[in-house]
Amino acid sequence: MNAALRKALAAAQLTETDVATHLGVDPKTVRRWLSGQLPYPRHRWALADLLQADADDLWTQNSREDEARTPASDHVQRVYAHRWQVPREVWWDLFNSAEQEIGILVYSGLFLADDAGMLDLLRTRARDGVHIRVLLGDPDSQSLQQRGDDEQIGAALASRACNALLLFQTALDIDGAEIRIHSTVLYNSLYITEKKILINQHIYGLSASRSPVIGIDFDASWDLPRLYASSFEAVWRDAKPVHK
Repeated sequence: MNAALRKALAAAQLTETDVATHLGVDPKTVRRWLSGQLPYPRHRWALADLLQADADDLWTQNSREDEARTPASDHVQRVYAHRWQVPREVWWDLFNSAEQEIGILVYSGLFLADDAGMLDLLRTRARDGVHIRVLLGDPDSQSLQQRGDDEQIGAALASRACNALLLFQTALDIDGAEIRIHSTVLYNSLYITEKKILINQHIYGLSASRSPVIGIDFDASWDLPRLYASSFEAVWRDAKPVHK
């Protein structure tokens, strides 16, 4: 907790909402600052001016040294340069922490489908009552074939999609889990729960495994994850169900 910041707000007779309005941030962001999270420099300067205080008095040297551990932005919590750099524990936590729903939108997602432990987890979550929806690329679609060409792997991507479909079907042949195939042009792959989203960017000429992944929490930003969730729903509506 940042006691100095709380004391300065009290002395200025300002509420969290007052500060949020003045700085143009969400009140939840202000609460995180009061809990000890270090604001970005532009926010520290603006807040110090608002409170007519010295920034060095509000944030100690130790807290500034911890700046590297703060989120990437007010909206994005973590950025990985490549999907292969995302620790397995991050994927596990994403799915294991879901209480209502898990959504996966990919062309193949073979790195998950080929992980027996991860499939067991998804199966267990479905049994726990979590609604699981998996969207895989239609191996015969033009968009998937084009993506294979873009990655310079040709028909290999379609083969990966076929393998993933078989693995997901076998593991998720259970109530509470649905699989559909889509022919959408994907600009990113999405891994969604009601709490968090991992967004795997698609870069021309690079495989998804070599492209960046962005992590967003719903608690930190509602509007941004809602945009991606809306995109997922749009693809789901037009996709073809895979019958069990």
